[in-house]
Parts: sequence; C-alpha cells; structure tokens
Amino acid sequence: MIDTGLYSIIRHPMYSASIILYLSIPLMLGSYYALLPMVLSCLEIIARIKDEEEMLKEGLPGYTAYTQRVKYRLLPYVW
Repeated sequence: MIDTGLYSIIRHPMYSASIILYLSIPLMLGSYYALLPMVLSCLEIIARIKDEEEMLKEGLPGYTAYTQRVKYRLLPYVW
C-alpha cells in the first residue's frame, strides 16, 4: 500500500478529485437541475468507499494498520 504523497494525507485522493469534478459540473453548466444528480453521485461514491474499506480490512493484510497511519478518507481533518 502506498502511503507517500497524497496517499499520506488521505486514503482516496482519486475519489476526492471525482467529487470535486462532479460538484463543479453544474456550476460550469450554470444549471441547478444538474446539481441533484451530481450530489447523488457523490453520495454513491461515499457509500462505495465505506463498502470498499470494509472489504479491504477483511481481505488485505495490513490495511487496518494503513487506516491507522492515514486517518482521513476524503478530506484531511474532516473524514
């Protein structure tokens, strides 16, 4: 497991980038209607992270220790 660079701060930097992208699309389009599906997509990513981490803790040796070294999932000092 990588624990250098961005991965030393958060465990899922790619998901963080996806959420930023999903939330910026409605702003770029100037459409409030596009905000609802994008927010739902972000919630889906959060649910996926929870499921994925449970699976990794059970199936990947050393992942629990990794989660203790790198405490945050998406946002540093938040979650």
